[in-house]
Amino acid sequence: MLQGHQTWIFKNKPTIISTGVVGGPFEAKGNIPEDFDILHEDMWLKQDSFEKAQQMLMEESCQVALKKSSIEKEQVQFFISGDLINQITPTSFTAKTIGIPYLGIFSACATSAESLALSAYLINSGGAEYILSGTSSHNATAEKQFRYPTEYGGQKPPTSQWTVTGAGCALLAKEGPGPVVTSATIGKIVDMGITDPFNMGGAMAAAAVNTIETHFKDRNIDPSYYDLIVTGDLGHIGREVSLDLLKQRGLSIRDDQYVDCGLTIYREGQPVMAGASGPACSAVVTYGHFLNKLKRGEIKRMLLVATGSLHSPLSIQQKDPIPCIAHAVSIESGSDAT
Repeated sequence: MLQGHQTWIFKNKPTIISTGVVGGPFEAKGNIPEDFDILHEDMWLKQDSFEKAQQMLMEESCQVALKKSSIEKEQVQFFISGDLINQITPTSFTAKTIGIPYLGIFSACATSAESLALSAYLINSGGAEYILSGTSSHNATAEKQFRYPTEYGGQKPPTSQWTVTGAGCALLAKEGPGPVVTSATIGKIVDMGITDPFNMGGAMAAAAVNTIETHFKDRNIDPSYYDLIVTGDLGHIGREVSLDLLKQRGLSIRDDQYVDCGLTIYREGQPVMAGASGPACSAVVTYGHFLNKLKRGEIKRMLLVATGSLHSPLSIQQKDPIPCIAHAVSIESGSDAT
């Protein structure tokens, strides 16, 4: 199952049999509202804190994924998920509510791909038959923890990005109808010495390139194998930097082939500065928008490269550089998977 140094090949083709995608009011005004299962009009979701609202987003995405399948909750072996907030509290409280054996993980905005890769690994090796995999974020919880509460009204530079309010969950199975997960490349920490927490796209670009280059080397394929290479939340700045780095490494990727979730979710004119971010960014865009394209036959093969900026308030206060990571997962239509 291991191919090369960092890549797993899933010969048993774990299948994404259903998904649940939930968003907030800002996402409802975005570019892809039709790809959400639920869109809320209220950032609070009738809760008394934004953190509890984020928990509700995650709970709803799990419930939707289960409802859209023929699987009962009791048949699911594991729930693998995480988020940005201290001790991944919204996810852990979601695990308490749904009552499924739980593996909590943290990879910041790369959590969607990490959870999907681990879920596919477990199912491919016979360690489970059904797994819920996903992540969530909330604009106000991230602002409170990593920057300033929204009430403060702090100004942001043009390099900053807008945290998505939403949750995306996939139900994986050892067999069934739906797109299949064919491989995963686990990334390593790349530190470019950037210390500015308002330039996460620039910080994460090199990690994305490192994982993409490793994926093609380990699998002995070239970029033409995929219809789309989908990065998580590099935004305008990170996307341009990563394209330059990819060209320097001799990887020829078409401009229309290389897309970013952080540039897909919102419309032109929404005040998101350099683009979207947050763990939910890659989760909702992938499990909603791009998997719908796979199901409609518009694309057959895609490589999700979710990117994560692994800083914390503590590390920024100590003026440490930002360590970054990217994990890649290939998703293909069932009839075209190799």
